[in-house]
Amino acid sequence: MSTPDLTAAVTRIWTDVLGLSGADDAGTFFDLRGDSISAIRLVARLEDELGVVLDVADIFEEDPDLAGLVRDVAARTS
Repeated sequence: MSTPDLTAAVTRIWTDVLGLSGADDAGTFFDLRGDSISAIRLVARLEDELGVVLDVADIFEEDPDLAGLVRDVAARTS
């Protein structure tokens, strides 16, 4: 998957799981009111849709913003 396609896919999953509109997606996972259930949903969707395996603990430990999550997913796909 190309970088723009990967970025678009991760962005789509992130905004859907967190219930965001495009204008309010700045901030980290927890800044955007992510919780344990949404972390599980995010990790599951990334695996189901992109084949990328992340641990839910990674979300809790790193509290990524969207750009950080895209970088982490990209690193795991190459």
